[in-house]
Amino acid sequence: MRFMLHVRADRDTEAGVPPGRELVAAMGKFNEEMIKAGVLLAADGLQPSAKGARILFAGRERNVIDGPFADPQELIAGFWMIQVNSKEEAIAWAKRVSFEGGAIDIRQVFEPSDFPPEILPVEEAAREQAWREQQNRNAPAG
Repeated sequence: MRFMLHVRADRDTEAGVPPGRELVAAMGKFNEEMIKAGVLLAADGLQPSAKGARILFAGRERNVIDGPFADPQELIAGFWMIQVNSKEEAIAWAKRVSFEGGAIDIRQVFEPSDFPPEILPVEEAAREQAWREQQNRNAPAG
């Protein structure tokens, strides 16, 4: 099972204040532990929303709104994508992060097998799974 761990933004991350040296070192150590355990698929921090945009969809209409966005606690400052055997294992990994404040949201990623055949026919699910496996083979080694 794949899970995305969303690190919630705060006023500092939205102001572009980088994390301190100690936190960066602790996150690097945490990433190394996940790499050694074979669970880390991807991890990155995100620039403040002031450097981003949001697209609102209303029928065929597309409205682009430039950042920054109002409530930092509703934004994502970074993420880890991990592959583990259960939600409980994802929670256990997230609890090891060296944060002294903030929040991490844990969300399971949909797999093609999660969709019934009437929504995602077996042939399309197999094609989707093959594409994912190809992406994993092409991913740079950690």
